[in-house]
Order: sequence, then structure tokens, then C-alpha cells
Amino acid sequence: MDQTISARIQRRRKRRGILALLAALSTLSLGAGAFSLALFTDSANATGAFTTGTIDIAVSPTALFTVAAAFPGDSGSATLTVSNSGTGALRYAMTTAATNADGKGLRDQLELTITAGTCPGAGPALYGAAALSGAAFGDPTQGSQAGDRTLAAGVTEDLCFLWSLPSATGNAYQNATTTATFTFDAEQTANNP
Repeated sequence: MDQTISARIQRRRKRRGILALLAALSTLSLGAGAFSLALFTDSANATGAFTTGTIDIAVSPTALFTVAAAFPGDSGSATLTVSNSGTGALRYAMTTAATNADGKGLRDQLELTITAGTCPGAGPALYGAAALSGAAFGDPTQGSQAGDRTLAAGVTEDLCFLWSLPSATGNAYQNATTTATFTFDAEQTANNP
């Protein structure tokens, strides 16, 4: 019985030895695989920040005329300042809408002249001695048009508005009223031929 026990013990030791050997080989294999996959790495970042520009047109004063009790032969003027408070150069045009609520047509009888510069206006005529109702210069259609005005960022320019009620204005215009709204449309000049 001693031999049988002894043989069993030896077999167990052999098995344990083989298992220990297999475990050691597995660990070495896994360790070798892990070491063969190891690499030094690094990374870096770059950022991009973007801000768009602005187109910002303003006019001053916003109430250009308040004329009461005008008579044939009367005239007057006012300087309007156009400002570009934006960050980009702009191009602008002006159009006019005038009321005719009383049906007397004063908007077509009043004459308006617009020139560049402060009143009395030393610059070129932008709109010359014609009906208030059609007062315009440039073209609000997108792109560069004849008569459009340009302003660099942060720049202002003065325009002189001269009005007159012709001496030949007849009795049909007594107590007539009109209100004119001058609209300034601006667009960027950059990438906008």
C-alpha cells in the first residue's frame, strides 16, 4: 500500500508540476503579448474661433422734417447723418414712400433735392428737384447698382435734403397733408459685387 500511495503522490506532484508549468507559460505568453502591444503615444489639439461681422446702418435725426403751414414759394432744408456702426463696409440706397390720405396729391407737388454734404449741400446731387414721392437714389436690389452709396465701417456721411413748394402751387393744395418715409437699405460690400 505504501507503493500505491507513493505512486499516487508522485502522480499528483507531476500533475501539479505540469499545471504550474502550464500556468507559468500562460503568464509568460500573456505578458509577452502585453509587452509587444505597448506603444508610446501623445496627442495635441488646435482650436478655431469664428465671429461674423455686422452691417448696421443708422440715420439721425429720425424725424427729419416737421413743416406746418407751408405756402407756395416756401422752402427749407435739413441735414441727415447716415452712419455705419457695423464692422464691415456697406453699400446703401434710399427709397421714399409718401402718403396721400386726403387725395390732394401734395406728395407729388412738393419738390425735393438731395445732395451729399451738410446743408446747403456742397456735394453732388443724388436726387434732383423732383417730386417728393419719387425721391430715391441707388437701388436696394442686392449687388452694386448705379447710385448706391458706400460707407466704410465706423464712418458717417451727411446728406442735405432741400424741399420746396413751387410758387405755382394752386388752391387745390390748401390744407393738404403728406408724410414721407425715407428708407435706407444697406448690404455688405465684401463678397457682394
